Amino acid sequence: MGKFTAYKLPLKSLAKGSHEFDYVLGKQFFTDMESPDIREADVKVKLTVVYNGEVYDLNFVFSGEVTVLCDRCLDDLHLPIETTYHILVKYGEDFNDDSDELLEIPESDNYLNVAYMLYDTVTLAIPIKHVHPLGKCNRAMSAILKKHRARATGEDADLENDLIDEMDQMDSGEDTQSSDPRWDALKGLSSQGEDE
Repeated sequence: MGKFTAYKLPLKSLAKGSHEFDYVLGKQFFTDMESPDIREADVKVKLTVVYNGEVYDLNFVFSGEVTVLCDRCLDDLHLPIETTYHILVKYGEDFNDDSDELLEIPESDNYLNVAYMLYDTVTLAIPIKHVHPLGKCNRAMSAILKKHRARATGEDADLENDLIDEMDQMDSGEDTQSSDPRWDALKGLSSQGEDE
């Protein structure tokens, strides 16, 4: 039995009308998908399929939580997953996924495996930046980062300190108005050309 057999949707055996399917995505699902970022998961998926004789209307509703590492302190970060996904599926001559709204599968396929649809939808619902809210990171790790920042010297240290300060400002919602001196120098060149 394959890893994703449980996610095969028996399209050809569905009668006209509405059908419901439930899935639970746990740690093993993401391990099988070879997703190193998701360490734990408890996501429930309710799939409603409406078949009108020609097209299968698939509506997925996701709710639950995944655990990833915080980019700053490396502690577990629990992120809620509340999202939906909708796609139409119909039979045709060949597989065709050129459209975001319509998936065409070969007439010879009795099943549609929805595992990758489930995986893609959950991973796209996770923010790119995995960081605890300001002040919620591991205090010991935060202290080590500050200590390391204080000891760092030279140009690399300035760049590192600027990046960390910028991350702190972004987390606190402050809008940085300072400009990059390199851009200021380029702007100066452009205004000199206008004066001539």
